[in-house]
Amino acid sequence: MLNEYKKRREILVEEYLKGRGIVNPHLLDAFLEVPREEFVLEKHKEMAYLDMALPIGYGATISQPFVVAKMCESLEVNRNSIVLDIGTGSGYQAAILSRVTKKVVSIERVSKLVNSAKETIKKLGYENIKIVHGDGFEGYKEEAPYDAIISGARVRDIPKAWKEQIKSGGTIVYPEIMGGYEKIAITKRVEGGFKKSYSFGVVFVPLKKGVV
Repeated sequence: MLNEYKKRREILVEEYLKGRGIVNPHLLDAFLEVPREEFVLEKHKEMAYLDMALPIGYGATISQPFVVAKMCESLEVNRNSIVLDIGTGSGYQAAILSRVTKKVVSIERVSKLVNSAKETIKKLGYENIKIVHGDGFEGYKEEAPYDAIISGARVRDIPKAWKEQIKSGGTIVYPEIMGGYEKIAITKRVEGGFKKSYSFGVVFVPLKKGVV
């Protein structure tokens, strides 16, 4: 079955990532390496390499692989980058980013998801990921400033803490809700403020305050 999952990862990368314009070679390699089947519920393992979001419990989802790839590519990170990942969920996005950056700090409000993600990350031996139980709106100032910040949950605008914790020249990528629809917002910290642009439409769960 391991070889079967490997084949499915290869198809995912060729058809759904490369085939839709993802070009970063290091990121594509990360998708070939990270076993998405380890981050989904047991009953969904056969669906792990479909290009779709899947529920992981507690009102959370593991995002569609293409969306993860496009958002991560938009961060423009490299092997020296330190990234803040908002909304750990299953830990899949953090795992992908860990293959192309120096360190990922990932924050999750649901304690059971924190524990599950930590177990998966430990099992896979990814040592440059720090998973924190906390409020995503507050970011994680202990490791700030960050080269990039990415959110797996939607907000109406960039929280103040994220603006304070991103480096000059750094990029924040997140789903922004605007009226009745959402788009991926790509915001770069520039001299004197922030410069924002928008990518494609998406559907994400909302970022919630507090911890449980």
